[in-house]
Amino acid sequence: MQFSSSECPPFFQFYANYVEDDILTTLKEQLDNYVAYIRTIPEDKHLYRYDVNKWTIKEVVGHNTDTERLKASAALRIARHDLTPIPGFEENDYVANTDFNARSMADLLEEFIAVRMSTIALYKSLTEEELSRIGTASNKQVSSRVMFAFIAGHISHHIRILKERYQVACL
Repeated sequence: MQFSSSECPPFFQFYANYVEDDILTTLKEQLDNYVAYIRTIPEDKHLYRYDVNKWTIKEVVGHNTDTERLKASAALRIARHDLTPIPGFEENDYVANTDFNARSMADLLEEFIAVRMSTIALYKSLTEEELSRIGTASNKQVSSRVMFAFIAGHISHHIRILKERYQVACL
């Protein structure tokens, strides 16, 4: 999908450009495909790291849920024309300050599913006008729509990382 530079600065394009279809279709498809993909990963691989100081697969799943929750909140704020700058977050600190590894993968996926269903409901509730509103997130001017594309692209990115770097090609 292509976004104008006024709607999607380079910082967000990396993830947003993963979305090839419309955003809602991608979000819905990922709800099934991402969850199914993670469920194919054998339990003995859930704590695998492809390198020192890299996240385990459980941490990747937890990180994806945290990121989606934060970006959906930013999308809502922008859609509601909240002009307060929305700060970014330090993803490594988020992962370091929880213990995703102590949770079951089923629990992590249950949380992801709930968050993704909420994201889809939020997206569907917004008008074209609300989706096109621009706000400040991570010190960049960005539209609400792009935040949803970021969410979808972020999952696509991490699936690619799991397949390439973790060599988890279960599908």
